[in-house]
Amino acid sequence: MQKKLRSALISVFYKDGLENIVQQLHHLGVTIYSTGGTQKFIEELNIPCVAVESLTTYPSILGGRVKTLHPSVFGGILGKRDDTQHLAEMKQYNIPEIDLVIVDLYPFEQTVAEQMLKASSTGGGLEEALIIEKIDIGGPSMIRAAAKNHASVVVVAAKKDYGLLEEILKTQHGETSLEQRRMFAIKAFDVCTGYDMAISNYFNHTAFINPFDKERSVLRYGENPHQEGIYYGNQQEMFDKLNGKELSYNNLVDVDAAVQIIAEASPAETWFAIIKHTNVCGIAVRNTVKEAWDAALAGDPESAFGGVLVCNAAIDTATANAINEIFFEVLIAPSFDEAALEILRSKKNRIILQQKTTGPSTHQYRSVLNGILTQQNDTGNYTEWKEAGGRETTASEKEDLIFANIVCKHLKSNAIALVKNKQLIGKGCGQTSRIDSLRQSVEKSRQFNFDLTGAVLASDAFFPFDDCVKIAHAAGIQAFIQPGGSIRDKDSIDYCKENNLAMVITGLRHFKH
Repeated sequence: MQKKLRSALISVFYKDGLENIVQQLHHLGVTIYSTGGTQKFIEELNIPCVAVESLTTYPSILGGRVKTLHPSVFGGILGKRDDTQHLAEMKQYNIPEIDLVIVDLYPFEQTVAEQMLKASSTGGGLEEALIIEKIDIGGPSMIRAAAKNHASVVVVAAKKDYGLLEEILKTQHGETSLEQRRMFAIKAFDVCTGYDMAISNYFNHTAFINPFDKERSVLRYGENPHQEGIYYGNQQEMFDKLNGKELSYNNLVDVDAAVQIIAEASPAETWFAIIKHTNVCGIAVRNTVKEAWDAALAGDPESAFGGVLVCNAAIDTATANAINEIFFEVLIAPSFDEAALEILRSKKNRIILQQKTTGPSTHQYRSVLNGILTQQNDTGNYTEWKEAGGRETTASEKEDLIFANIVCKHLKSNAIALVKNKQLIGKGCGQTSRIDSLRQSVEKSRQFNFDLTGAVLASDAFFPFDDCVKIAHAAGIQAFIQPGGSIRDKDSIDYCKENNLAMVITGLRHFKH
C-alpha cells in the first residue's frame, strides 16, 4: 500500500548527512517536528519546523532525559490510520499523525570505547556517569514504536540509510510502499538489538559492537579472486588515503595487523614494522625513522617484498628514498614530509595511509560454523616479572625481552621471536610444533647472517619440555621469556639454573591461533 509522507519527526545526535533530506521534505510540503539541537540545525537552514514542546506542552526536562516521552508524540507514531477508534482518540487529544521518524541513538559504544582508550593510556578507571548518560531512552522507544507501526510509518534509525531515504523522496515524491516501510522497520529493529546488546554486555563487562551495523562496501573480491568480499566499516575513521588503489580484502587484513602492533609502540620511541600475511617479518626500534626502517628490513629482506609497512613517526625524505627501492603494498604512518610524499607517490597504485589518532577496535570477531566468535583484544605485555632462571636479566636483556614478548604476541602460534638490540633477527610462527618454530627462527637468523650471541628469545606459550631452551642455548641464546603454566615448567627452569641462563615467567599467555 502506497502512503504519502505528510509529517516527520526528526531528532538526531549526529546532524551530518541530514541537510539534503530536510530540504527535500520541505520541498514536498512535509511538516517537520523536532527537538533541541536538531531543531536549531533545521531552522538554521531556513526551513520551518515545529518544536515537539508545542505538542507535549512540556519543555525538555531533567537535563534532557525527558523530551519526547509523551502521548502526543507516541500517539502520533503508534496510532493506526485505519482504526476509527484510534483516529477519534487522536482527534480528541489533538495528536497529529507522524508519518516519518528519523532518529539515531546516543553514541553509547563510542563513549565506552573512548573511555576504555583513555583508561588504558592513563591507567585510570572509566567515568561511568558519562557512559550512563549515553544510554538512550527516548530514541529506542520512538524507533521501536515507528517500526511496530510500519504499516503507516517510515522509520530511519541510522545515518547509513539516509541515502536510501533520499532516493525514495526524489524518485517517489514522498510516497513509500509497504515493502519499503517494512524494510526500514527491519533495519530499525536491528539497530535497537545491537544497541541493547552493547549496553547489556557493558554491564556484563564485555563491550560488544555489532560488526554488521556499519557502512558496507563491496570489495573487488575476497581472499581469492573467485570469492566475493564485503567490508563493513569506515576506513576514513582511521586513515586518510593519500595515494593508491582501493584496499583489497588481503590488504585490509594485513593493515589491521599493522595497526595492532604499532599501537604497542611507546610515543617516546621510533618503531618501524613490516607485516606479511598478518605476521611481523621485520621490526626494530631506533633513534631515527631511517635507522628503524633499515633495521626492520635487515631482519628479513626477502619476506618484506609485497608487505605492509607501518611506522609510528613521520616519514622523512631519507626514509622515503630507502623505502622507494623495494616493492610494497601499503605504507602507514601518522604523517609524511611533503618531499617524502612526492617520492612515495611515484607509483600510482602504491597505497599510502596517514593514520589518525583513532586506535584499533577493542574487540575481534571471527566467523565459525554458523555463528560469530567475539573476544576482547589481547592487551598488555606481562602481568608479572618472575626471574626464574639461573641468574637475573641484565638491563639490556630486560629491554630486549620486553620488546620480544610484544613481537611474539603478533605472530601466529606456535610463535618464537629472537631479538637483539630491539631488532627482530629471527622468527618462527604458524608451525604445529614449537620446536619447528624455534628451528625456523634460528635458520632465519643465520640466513641473514645474524649472530645470536647475546640475543633473547620470546615464546608465546609455555615450554612443556626443556628441548627448546637446550636448542636455543646451543645457538647462543642466554635469556628467555615465556608465560609459564606447564606442569613441567620446572624442566626448562632447571636447565636455565644449571647453565646460568636467565628466564622470565610473565603469567600472561599471548597465543594467536
